[in-house]
Amino acid sequence: MKRRHFVQTISLGAAALQFNWLFANSPANNKALGVQLYTIRDAVAKDLEGSLEKLAGLGYKNLEIYGYNGTFFGKTAKEFKAILDKAGLQVISSHHGTGIANKGQGSMAMGWEKTVEDIHSLGAKYMACAYLAPNERTTEIYTSLPDLLSKAGEVTKKAGIQFAYHNHDFEFEKYADTLAYDHLLKNTSADLVQFELDLYWISKAGYDAVTYFEKYPGRFPLWHVKDMEANSKDITEVGNGTIDFDKIFAASKKAGLEYWFIEQDVSKRDIFESIKMSRDYVNKKGYL
Repeated sequence: MKRRHFVQTISLGAAALQFNWLFANSPANNKALGVQLYTIRDAVAKDLEGSLEKLAGLGYKNLEIYGYNGTFFGKTAKEFKAILDKAGLQVISSHHGTGIANKGQGSMAMGWEKTVEDIHSLGAKYMACAYLAPNERTTEIYTSLPDLLSKAGEVTKKAGIQFAYHNHDFEFEKYADTLAYDHLLKNTSADLVQFELDLYWISKAGYDAVTYFEKYPGRFPLWHVKDMEANSKDITEVGNGTIDFDKIFAASKKAGLEYWFIEQDVSKRDIFESIKMSRDYVNKKGYL
């Protein structure tokens, strides 16, 4: 082999090793495959236990749950934990509403202490503000939201749970002289409020995840991993769209990533087939 070709081969090998090293030394490495349970909400509504067992059979072990309203899909905390244990699943995180405009049990503004107590009993490590309803996206609410998030984080911190905020695309609209998302990041402390970055929604909004990791290092311990179709910009299976996951996962240490969840809000296929496709892709790429 000529020296020039030998050097090129060594360089390519070194680059591959460096890329693999980045994954191997990521805080999220060797974590079990996770999914946001909202992805299979229709199946859960019909058959909770069967749906969870099906997830486990596909290799999913970590869950982020939704819909707590004093019960877990109609089950007490003890009953739900027994179902999880039987299926071999673990709740890592949970999603909750603010309760500002839409009052409801389990929201940050109503029965929050009891909510935290019940989520803690499942062994969860994170609780997150899931969504701002359209009538909550006002200048007045954005102004006060950092304080509400911080107060929610104070309660979860006492239970050993980290609070976080999950984004969509509307947070990347203008607020005062910045973006609403930056406003929340700048006016909350990492101690009380971290961020769950939805890789699809930030991409759809036209912003770059890695740029945010560099701007606010360590603030993104949770991610939602889902892809975006090229033309329609619809949500699609991971690996079936345009998002550069190699670039994003290579920056996971800068982000502070600890756990990530596959999520697919909608599908053109059977949803279990979709999450199987996403599973196969992330396994092939070695993101775990």
